[in-house]
Amino acid sequence: MKLNEYLANRLKEIFTEGKWVLGTNFKEQIIDLDWKQATQKIDDFNTIADLTFHIDYHIAGVKKVLKGGTLDIRDKYSFDYSPIKSEQDWQNLVSKFCLDADEFIELVENMSEEKILSDFVDKQYGNYCRNIDAMIEHSYYHLGQIILIKKRIK
Repeated sequence: MKLNEYLANRLKEIFTEGKWVLGTNFKEQIIDLDWKQATQKIDDFNTIADLTFHIDYHIAGVKKVLKGGTLDIRDKYSFDYSPIKSEQDWQNLVSKFCLDADEFIELVENMSEEKILSDFVDKQYGNYCRNIDAMIEHSYYHLGQIILIKKRIK
């Protein structure tokens, strides 16, 4: 299997299609929630809406780089979003997440191995492969949180 296919399959596993690692994926966990569940605060945890925005923020930011743009995202802004105040707000966030994830996966799927192994934006950030792999790991961490929060809500 080629490196681009391997990474794209891992991204599909965590974001849109998978069930092998956790028995679920991000899309499956957020798609059936309503806006009140998604914004329900449990103890001092982030809400599911917070975590969905947070992961989509990173997907969209790295996606921009894969399309030839600049890296403009900053961790300090990765939870800064307009509050979810309606079902439509929540559905807009879910739709954006799903579209960004699908496009991100497609961009990775179409990357050459040479590009995947080249420096990501700046040598200090390592290569594209390292950054894509870190995104997968980061997403699993937050998906685990969503699963636990969702169990507490339901």
